[in-house]
Amino acid sequence: MNKQITAHKNKLVISWNYALGFLLILLISSNTSFAANGVNVDSSSGLALEGYDTVAYFTEGKPVKGKKEFTAEHQGNKYAFSNAAHKQTFLKSPDAYLPQYGGFCAYAASKNSIASVDPRAWAIHDNKLYLNYSKRINKTWLKKKVKRIIDADRYWPELKKKAS
Repeated sequence: MNKQITAHKNKLVISWNYALGFLLILLISSNTSFAANGVNVDSSSGLALEGYDTVAYFTEGKPVKGKKEFTAEHQGNKYAFSNAAHKQTFLKSPDAYLPQYGGFCAYAASKNSIASVDPRAWAIHDNKLYLNYSKRINKTWLKKKVKRIIDADRYWPELKKKAS
């Protein structure tokens, strides 16, 4: 009887290992962003910032989805805006509204790494937009944001080459 139980447990362990491996493959292949010119771009829409309006973070104090009819290109990347006024504001001074680190995770950049972001995990510091992988990571990043910005600024030039 013990041999049957052991054999059954071994089959369960093997089954779980296959299931976990399959889930890991799904997670890896479900990454929906890619880098274009060092900018985090959504592969399904072709939009930077997953189609969120970068001006809205500054003017409305929250993330707002952009609309297809209000898109603009900057340095080979396409950005979406929620209205024509935001589009024009961006076009007048795009560098003032671009997220830091190409729109990749600021926390990851501070650790000399690249990660995608949740556009709802964000902060503005010294009139610059920073995005993070998740709201939980954003809270961690905020606790030592000045030090993390210094670190990320130091690593970003090399990371940008990897992200291009």
